[in-house]
Amino acid sequence: MNLANKLTFLRVLMVPVFVLFMYLDFAGARLIATLIFAVASFTDFLDGYLARKNNWVTNFGKFADPLADKILVASALICLTGIGDIPAWGVIIIIAREFAVTGFRILAAADNITIAASPLGKLKTVTQLIAILILLTNITALYRIGMFVFYVAVFFTLISGIDYFAKNLKVLDLKHI
Repeated sequence: MNLANKLTFLRVLMVPVFVLFMYLDFAGARLIATLIFAVASFTDFLDGYLARKNNWVTNFGKFADPLADKILVASALICLTGIGDIPAWGVIIIIAREFAVTGFRILAAADNITIAASPLGKLKTVTQLIAILILLTNITALYRIGMFVFYVAVFFTLISGIDYFAKNLKVLDLKHI
């Protein structure tokens, strides 16, 4: 396993620790959770950078990296919803889009087609991570900014999902569905 894939695996292992600190009830627990989320998010950038720079791109990485991202983001969004910081409808849109795109990618992979992430998809991910980081800080003065970025993230989630399906519709064999 190369370093990029180890970082992806590490990101998955950090999720239960992040969730644990979100639910622990002592001063500083939320700050620790925020730091864990920030480090885990940084590994998303770092593993992709290392994989491309060193030609370490593997089929495992193509599968595990987006899965690790989805597990991390979904965990944070569910935690934030559970404590009442963000509305459930936005989280439902984000998670539904992720399930739909992942299912679509599985169908494409069955035909040996790899669908790369689009610039809109990357923008969606960046806005989601920024919103989550701001909201995780639990700093009252930043809450409105965090919610604004969250709504921007929901917008890019919808737009990138529509774009994803529109550009790759040819992958589906619509005549035999």
